[in-house]
Amino acid sequence: MAEVQPSRVGRRLSAIVVADVAGYSRLMGLDEVGTAGILREHRAVSDALVAKHGGRIVKTTGDGLLLEFPSVVDAVECAVAVQAVMVARNAGVPQDRRMLFRIGINLGDILVEGDDILGDGVNIAARLEGIAEPGGICISASAYDQVRGKVAVEFADLGQLSLKNIARPIRAYAVVQNGLGGMTHNGVTPPIPQSAPRLSIVVLPFANMGGDPEQDYFADGVTESLTTDLSRIAGSFVIARNTAFTFKGKAVDVKQVGRELNVRYVLEGSVQRGGNRLRVNVQLIDAETGNHLWAERFDKPVIDLFDMQDEIAAHVARQLDTALIAAEARRAAQSPLPDSTDLYFQGMAWTNKGITPNHLAQAGGFFERALTLDPNNVEALIGTAGVEITLAGAYTTDDRAARLAAASAALTKALSLAPGHALAHLFLGRLLIFSNHGHNAIAECERALALDRNLAAAHATIGLAKLFIGRSEETEAHVREALRLSPRDTFAFSWIAAAGVAKLYLGDDEEAVAWLRRAIEINRNLPNAHFYLAAALANLGQLNQAEAAAAAGLAINPTYTINGFRTGSSSDNPTFLAQRERIYKGMQMAGVPEG
Repeated sequence: MAEVQPSRVGRRLSAIVVADVAGYSRLMGLDEVGTAGILREHRAVSDALVAKHGGRIVKTTGDGLLLEFPSVVDAVECAVAVQAVMVARNAGVPQDRRMLFRIGINLGDILVEGDDILGDGVNIAARLEGIAEPGGICISASAYDQVRGKVAVEFADLGQLSLKNIARPIRAYAVVQNGLGGMTHNGVTPPIPQSAPRLSIVVLPFANMGGDPEQDYFADGVTESLTTDLSRIAGSFVIARNTAFTFKGKAVDVKQVGRELNVRYVLEGSVQRGGNRLRVNVQLIDAETGNHLWAERFDKPVIDLFDMQDEIAAHVARQLDTALIAAEARRAAQSPLPDSTDLYFQGMAWTNKGITPNHLAQAGGFFERALTLDPNNVEALIGTAGVEITLAGAYTTDDRAARLAAASAALTKALSLAPGHALAHLFLGRLLIFSNHGHNAIAECERALALDRNLAAAHATIGLAKLFIGRSEETEAHVREALRLSPRDTFAFSWIAAAGVAKLYLGDDEEAVAWLRRAIEINRNLPNAHFYLAAALANLGQLNQAEAAAAAGLAINPTYTINGFRTGSSSDNPTFLAQRERIYKGMQMAGVPEG
């Protein structure tokens, strides 16, 4: 009897198409039976188009499709035809009931196992589908090279994108649609018009306002560094430098640039040298309206241009992260049907307003809604973890262990989906601090910085971790590095407070008072800062001021007690515990309740 051989795994080059229905879970929630029936009807039409263009249905997965074509041109033409048919089929259907496909296309080498196909070629197509707009088509550079000039559509360059679980950046292109009036070539009707992707931006070459060639190199260097740094922002679409530099030296209309490159935002700037000083102006513009969203000016003595280039790029990238999230949150707030990403941006906008119970509650609510729509939304998982860790670390809750456990679960899932996510590693570092693993916390923050050098909060978190392992004398240096990278950071007050607490642990009460008062001036809603200030003032013998500081803290958090602070200790380090004793005594003298 012949031995049964396992099926052979082969390879071939193919055009891979992945499609799914945008918001399918929401549609099923509205009408499960009706939605399933309508999808079957749409599938019958799309299956016929696949066959007509020589494609093969590899498999279906709920609302998703995996297709294979021997020709990329056939694959793209089929995708355009499907989206055109869907426009007609959705005519007259209420906006919130329309079934819209997202389609991703890649040309790549695939593994063939029986009737199934797998490998990176398939994974890339799936990730491109994930970033396509509802009703849109997104293709890889390898596919674009084969269809350019051969299909009746135009493409917008989305630049080099970091796609989830794909090791290398992938250059992507989106099909540009010119409205419902129809493509004029061959009478093909286009899909629904595609808006610019979220967080899409082009960094225009910075203008050199002087004639110094060295200054010109500096301007180009800042432009290139910013293009690289902004691409690290999760979910961002940043136009590649080669495309951006075609605008160098030209007077541009930012609205036209936005339309040509299909981006929401334009960053432009200038460099001007006067004597021994260098001035750099930067501004972020909404490409749709032309409105200025954010601006910054740097005026520094010229010492080392390359060091200045890195410093300015890092500072601008960090500030832009917050500015872009705020802009996206404003857009999301106007959406009648916000999706998971829209809700995440709104949650982050609340988080960035500062740490208060109300802000955290609002942020947590948005993150929860985002995860209801998409349980695998990595950013919302990280946002949820951040809220839980902040509440647990503030000694303001009786369910501290439960909150840390919830944060751990969210981060475990986030890192399983996105192992290289810098912010997830940073929040894991914070979680480890409050779980009595300070040394591991430092390692996680260092990993975060290796992934994103602009993550200023990672430096501050390392400083906080060192306080908990009995090395408070090192905290200030890390806080100062964080402030150097992001001096106007939304969370700078918490970093400054950490430096003040470190001084308090070291017995330097005067320095502690200076740092803590500075933190409170920035944000008066951080109760712990008031209680630490009360302890420092009491230790200095300034009891009236200490009592006033304690009262201010209790006005924000009336449930705070010394016993809660004591039992909430997040470290068993002997030095750390010995240093805390003087803080307990200071709080007692200031009138903080024992509990």
